[in-house]
Amino acid sequence: MKSLIQWTALAISFAGVSFAALPTRYEAGDKLPFVPNRFIIEIDNVSRLSNRRSLVRPLDAVYSALRERGIGLQIDKEFNSDGIFTGAAVTLNNANDVTAIESTQGIKSIRPILKVQAPKPYSYKKVTDKSDPAVPADSFSTHVMTGVDKLHAQGLTGKGVKVGILDTGIDYTHPTLGGKFGPGNKVVGGYDFVGDDYNGKNDPVPDDDPLDQCNGHGTHVAGIIGANPDNPFDIVGVAPSASIASYRIFGCNGFVTDDVIVEALLRGAKEGSDILTLSLGGADGWTSGTASVVASRIAASGKIVTIAAGNDGSDGAWYSSSPGNSINAISVASVENTVVPLQKVVTGGVEKDPGIVYYSTFPLPIEGTFPIYVTSNDTTNMVDACDPLPDTTPDLSKFVTIIRRGTCPFVQKLENLEAKGGKYALIYDNGNGFNSIDIGRFSGNAALIQAEDGLFLVNQWKAGAPVTITFPQSGGSVGYPTPRGGLVSAFSSYGPSNDFYFKPAVSAPGGGILSTIPEGGYAVLSGTSMATPFVAGSAALLFEAKGKKPEVGRTARTLFESTAKYIPSNLTDADPLQTVTVQGAGLINVYDALHATTILSKGELILNDTVNFKPVQTFKVTNTGNATKDYKLSHILAGTALTFRPNSHFTAKGPVPLAKVGAQAAISPEKFTLKPGQSRDVTVRFTAPTGLDATTFPVFSGFIQVAAPSENPVHVSYVGGVGSLKAVTIIDTTDEVIPDKIPAIFNADAEVQTEPTNYTFGPLDYPTVFWRQVFGSPIVRVDLVDKDIKVQTNVPRALPRGLPYFTFPFKHGKGDGTFAQVKIVGPITEFPFLTRNDDDLSGNGFHSFDVEEAVFANGTVIPNGSYRILLRALKVTGDWKKEEEYEVWLSPIVGVQVPEKPAPETPETPAGSA
Repeated sequence: MKSLIQWTALAISFAGVSFAALPTRYEAGDKLPFVPNRFIIEIDNVSRLSNRRSLVRPLDAVYSALRERGIGLQIDKEFNSDGIFTGAAVTLNNANDVTAIESTQGIKSIRPILKVQAPKPYSYKKVTDKSDPAVPADSFSTHVMTGVDKLHAQGLTGKGVKVGILDTGIDYTHPTLGGKFGPGNKVVGGYDFVGDDYNGKNDPVPDDDPLDQCNGHGTHVAGIIGANPDNPFDIVGVAPSASIASYRIFGCNGFVTDDVIVEALLRGAKEGSDILTLSLGGADGWTSGTASVVASRIAASGKIVTIAAGNDGSDGAWYSSSPGNSINAISVASVENTVVPLQKVVTGGVEKDPGIVYYSTFPLPIEGTFPIYVTSNDTTNMVDACDPLPDTTPDLSKFVTIIRRGTCPFVQKLENLEAKGGKYALIYDNGNGFNSIDIGRFSGNAALIQAEDGLFLVNQWKAGAPVTITFPQSGGSVGYPTPRGGLVSAFSSYGPSNDFYFKPAVSAPGGGILSTIPEGGYAVLSGTSMATPFVAGSAALLFEAKGKKPEVGRTARTLFESTAKYIPSNLTDADPLQTVTVQGAGLINVYDALHATTILSKGELILNDTVNFKPVQTFKVTNTGNATKDYKLSHILAGTALTFRPNSHFTAKGPVPLAKVGAQAAISPEKFTLKPGQSRDVTVRFTAPTGLDATTFPVFSGFIQVAAPSENPVHVSYVGGVGSLKAVTIIDTTDEVIPDKIPAIFNADAEVQTEPTNYTFGPLDYPTVFWRQVFGSPIVRVDLVDKDIKVQTNVPRALPRGLPYFTFPFKHGKGDGTFAQVKIVGPITEFPFLTRNDDDLSGNGFHSFDVEEAVFANGTVIPNGSYRILLRALKVTGDWKKEEEYEVWLSPIVGVQVPEKPAPETPETPAGSA
């Protein structure tokens, strides 16, 4: 039997996660991504099931086999998509049944059901009309960035292509989305799998109407793909002629379980969606969830699946999102729009052409016209207004004060300004960058202007010109080239996945995107949720141009990757290109993708880590054009991501630091000629970079570029690591994020247990197991062991001292490995493919669960007595059968002292009764 996980989750009896035993600072709801007791089973073809030929459905044959083994299960949902996925979502009451199911003939795998949070944009601003300063000055800037405008000019608009959107539903009554629902309209169909009131914890109430007027996320996604032109904001979708099917999988609030996502994926594929797009997911790091697997199979069948890469860029590398980790799907990162709406002031007394722009999305609420006052005539003064202003300074409440940016904080300058009555300030830049500023507790208003504008104002002041400043409250918006326009958005998540898959695949515009929202509205949102439908719309243009043959869909990701544009890490020539771990293969270039006549067989080369290094890589170059081409191949370096802090177990925060040192690549051949229709294999031998700090686990990347005269070059991207994934620490034992000594057992008083403690397992008296992970683990297992067991842990800070080293000499049950050679009293729970934590204690800052009842995972009662809790986390790429490849922690003594329940009283027999 083939199984995705060697042991599947045993989170059955210890399912309660109420966190009553946690200190208030850690209470924030469920901290584990699994739904207790619920699993998705997948079955093999019925031909593998003996003696059940008379049963029509493979599922019925499996149910029959399970019943014969005495396995009780509740069937919650069935999946029956031939060639993609056949199975069921089930609820179990006994962890032993999990093992029994996994070993049943015909069962291909059993996976726990995961929770996926509702999509949230990185930023959101509803707009009212075109004069709203939040509206991008150029509604078509994203199309120009990617060549979509050229394809529209050629008449490609996605006609005849159907895009299925799995999201919060769509407000199809929006005029820009057609205004109606059903065949013949833009939103041609779909299904609501959940209903408005669904929040992930209650039962869904499905119906045939995917209308959403309470969330709006899916409506914004739909507009990016298919907005009709001739609307108040002059926006147009990437594929405005495409048909849309809306599959609503979120209610107004809350999360969704991935069995619903699987159901929607299968229905979307069955109902003829050529493209399925999912602007959803959460930091996970693994390719193993059922939704990821199903999305990957649908993509392999010839449809195109686009999924958001995630908005966790600030949390650094190795934090890729699922189901975006799906192996064959297109994981999409976000790039910033090239224009940003800013404001202008009006100068009086002198003319300043083309005007003075200040960095604010909205007009500063300053009514009236004011003269200027300059705090220093010296335009090189580095400490302008850093010290209290002199006594000769007038009452500044009647002026707009002009101050030079310098060595002290903005808030310090403004405090000194306010001490002299100042309410309004324009601070001119000194070359550090034109951006928004922090004004702290300053009760007035201030903004940054550019250096040359500040010099102009100061010089006019020195010359005695009667300069005045007015802040228009409308009509002052101007489209300004964004400082990071065309660069990867700071919020966009970093890969690679924990199992070293190439994530994300490509980037698309996702920062500052104007689109539709419910009830006829429009809003500017930012997030990989916005970049993902952009690629879905691009895929619709591809299908329209090339036809909807499965081969077109199967090669779409490689085509988009190989024709993408390199993205720099900054707008400075000396800086390297952005790491592939966050830009993917680059910014999608849809025009070049559809017109490419040099086709590469691969878009990604995965070199892996040092231990599993694959230095020799090959790919094929094919000339599909009408003329002979002379090719020259070259190696283009991207920045090497220093993914861990030096000499630390913690990953580096985003933006992840980059080194200019990269790999070497020997390309053979470096030059060749291909006639029309000819192909040539290319071999590249990589040498990993040297001289880098190995404690930072450098992840190097770059591109092998294939260029021919008079056409844009194409490329294949690569990624590799310097270090061993198996050597990466899993369990956090520091006090850097959590002030308590962890891992830990929290007792009934919400304190870390340090001494032997008895628990009655009453409503508020039970232990809570608490730990943090600084890296993902394929298996985290928790068992109950004897209090006197001698186990040497390798998680030192929380280790009870004085225990000698002890090897583990007995089998776990499968194979001939050495796992579990410590005798356990019984299993508590097990979690497969568990992500690392970040630093947000109100989000994914830790893992914990309550042991609310004195029962093992299989439901049997734990006898009263004294025990310890054993926590084990398997290293990445580790062998699950080898105990030495786990990190191990042993708790203090946990006493089980459940009071005996009194025997029920026998009712007295009334006198005189028979």
